[in-house]
Amino acid sequence: MEFLDKLENYRQRERELAWEGTFRDYLHLVKERPFITQLAHSRIYNMIVSEGVEEINGIRRYKFFSHELFGMDKTLETLVEEYFHSAARRTEVRKRILLLMGPVSGGKSTIVMMLKRGLERFSRTELGALYAIKGCPMHEEPLHLIPKELREDFQREYNVYIEGSLCPHCRMRLETEWKGRIEDVPVERIFFSEENRVGVGTFSPSDPKSQDIADLTGSIDFSTISEYGSESDPRAYRFDGELNKANRGMMEFQEMLKADEKFLWNLLSLSQEGNFKAGRFALISADELICAHTNESEYKAFVSNKKNEALISRMIVVRVPYNLKVSDEVRIYEKLISQSDLRHIHIAPHALRAAAMFSVLSRLKESKKQGMDLVKKMRLYDGEDVEGFKQKDLVELQNEALDEGMSGADPRYVINRLSSALIRKDTVCINALDVLRAIKDGLDQHPSISKEERDRLLNYIAIARKEFDDIAKKEVQKAFVYAYEESARTMLNNYLDNVESYCNGTKLQDPITDEEMDPDEKLMRSIEEQIGISENAKKAFREEILIRLSTYARKGKSFDYTSHERLKEAIEKKLFADLKDVVKITTSSRTPNAEQLKRMNEVTARLIEDHGYCHVCANELLRYTGSLLNR
Repeated sequence: MEFLDKLENYRQRERELAWEGTFRDYLHLVKERPFITQLAHSRIYNMIVSEGVEEINGIRRYKFFSHELFGMDKTLETLVEEYFHSAARRTEVRKRILLLMGPVSGGKSTIVMMLKRGLERFSRTELGALYAIKGCPMHEEPLHLIPKELREDFQREYNVYIEGSLCPHCRMRLETEWKGRIEDVPVERIFFSEENRVGVGTFSPSDPKSQDIADLTGSIDFSTISEYGSESDPRAYRFDGELNKANRGMMEFQEMLKADEKFLWNLLSLSQEGNFKAGRFALISADELICAHTNESEYKAFVSNKKNEALISRMIVVRVPYNLKVSDEVRIYEKLISQSDLRHIHIAPHALRAAAMFSVLSRLKESKKQGMDLVKKMRLYDGEDVEGFKQKDLVELQNEALDEGMSGADPRYVINRLSSALIRKDTVCINALDVLRAIKDGLDQHPSISKEERDRLLNYIAIARKEFDDIAKKEVQKAFVYAYEESARTMLNNYLDNVESYCNGTKLQDPITDEEMDPDEKLMRSIEEQIGISENAKKAFREEILIRLSTYARKGKSFDYTSHERLKEAIEKKLFADLKDVVKITTSSRTPNAEQLKRMNEVTARLIEDHGYCHVCANELLRYTGSLLNR
């Protein structure tokens, strides 16, 4: 389809979405679809859950956020369930300002941006449809036309809740233009748009000496006073402040805690009573989410000021810490890089993981639990079981450090350093060492961090490097084992023969001399020790292998060294240990012989085909691993 055809289709959809009618027609819509009258918090909650919710490990995950925010499931569950869900049920929570509090680059602005853009999309759907009095500068709910004396009867008949009253502009038009006949008042469907200033607003304070409260609440149009004769005439007032225009949706209050007091006073009434004062009018109703975000130090300074107690009591504070899962941190970097024009540069496997390990390590707090260090904690948080601890220990660890994630390396700094590595001249591929080197260089150029903090971060780089060393050796180990797959099969068969003999209490027969022999305990233990099977646990492990072997035989399936994950790991480690000298010679030889060259090519091909390496980073990995083995 050509672009012009798509443009015409877009215009057609816009025409189909548009609706105009009278208040009488609107009542028919309300009867058929009462959800069109929902209040702002309810609309936002329904917008979020309408895209789907799934529960993973007892935590609710919202698909609305899943493409942009990673590693924030608990934070988002708190935000949606404790704030939006509660507010949607018209509890007192909806009368509170939402304040997102956390470290820089932690995702606060992204949450607000997603809510804004989400509302714009949602208002164009059937479930998110909403209607307003045509020509109202605050695009207010048409049901506000119903006199307060009749609202109870209306609610009984339509089972719809009404909150709020007409703005001064519509009140005057009802009397002068429509002669009090509310059934004839024109109504139209509206669509949220920050660009068009409909239902989505942003207020950013500037110099308090020059900024006017009119930016929030609207202002008098002095050019019309001579025409209408009074400043209290709604026609002489511009209802164009952010609070006016964000009605029915949400307003982001940027740097709220830095704003001058006069800008915060309006929020006291708006949050608690649902109205605000503007010009020479009675209180004006507004139904909107007020959302702000700040960092921890600013929040603490704000809370310590006794003058702010009234506003603090009208806030719901949701902590937004940094992500603490390495795998999710990698997804953050992948998302940010995918938005750039550097996608043609290859990023070696585990390069982003190395950066993510550094970031997460810098955010974790030391545990007082015996046997728990930062590396184990990092792995446990990322879903791995580590020696001496299981996933069930997570809650206890998290409760031990409630402020975890509120400090550390921010994603913005890391992505800046990644960008620096990616744009170097003639770069076609970057690996984990390039990334860690770029992060270290950034610390050297960072004037604002103390020597103590710099040393601490350098230590995390060293730990991440050590973790990558282990990953590199395992990666090459797997590729080499594939090149020596026949040797792996032979080792497996020998192990299985001995395990079968051990478990059944029988003797083995020497294939050359036919002599009966006891099971080779030394061989079995040399394999089992590779994965930490203790002397006491060896019998249970061998019986487990034999049961798996019997199950495969019964189903007519062949059992190979990949059929049992832990046995596979043990065989690979044992074979790699046996081949260590061969690997060292092969990877470090400057003039490899024909056999070594053949093995190198096989290993390189395996790294490229199965593990996502390119020729450049595969060869660099082999050279680096060779140097590690030679140390």
